[in-house]
Amino acid sequence: MIDMTKTQRNDASKCPIRVALADDHVTVREGLAAIIGRQPDMTVVGEAATGREAVDLWRKHRPDVMLLDLRMPVLDGVLAMDEIRRIDASARIIVLTTFDTDSDISRAIGAGARGYLLKDAQRDELLECIRKVHAGETCIPPGLVAKLAAGMSSETLTGRELAVLKLLAHGKSNKEIGAALYITETTVKSHLRSVFAKLNVLNRTEAISVACRRGLVQL
Repeated sequence: MIDMTKTQRNDASKCPIRVALADDHVTVREGLAAIIGRQPDMTVVGEAATGREAVDLWRKHRPDVMLLDLRMPVLDGVLAMDEIRRIDASARIIVLTTFDTDSDISRAIGAGARGYLLKDAQRDELLECIRKVHAGETCIPPGLVAKLAAGMSSETLTGRELAVLKLLAHGKSNKEIGAALYITETTVKSHLRSVFAKLNVLNRTEAISVACRRGLVQL
């Protein structure tokens, strides 16, 4: 009888999944390279420390899968993904990041990410995600899918409402917000009522908390 497990393992070792790593933290890249390098069905083909390097790395190696951070110097992860997918629309990219706001997730998925994982994911979860994405599947944890859905189901803030919210998050009073935006305090209060309703909150503190969680503002 043929040992199929052994056969599959041997076949995998002949054609390992070629993985590229893009993260501006060298310790993260080294850790990922060590984990992936121990797998018989994977190999690391290159590393990048900036978004620009990530694009160049993809162009040079055409990896089967790339692990890409969202926040990197020179070119952020989403812009890097846009350029990579202009080179190859079928590029298989997994976003591996510490950011989990619905705004970050939405931008990444919109740019064509096939997977989205947080950096505190378990090793087996990461490896499974790489294999799934390589096989043509998508890989987004249920919790992040729910967060994305919640963000998409909420009403969109107008540009002026978002401007008011950002100033609010930075501790500005209604009077200061009005002065900064050249509007009256009454108009500021009107915008805030609309913001509270759209975010489903009751006060300024809750509004700031929800806005930060959804990636609408950054403190």
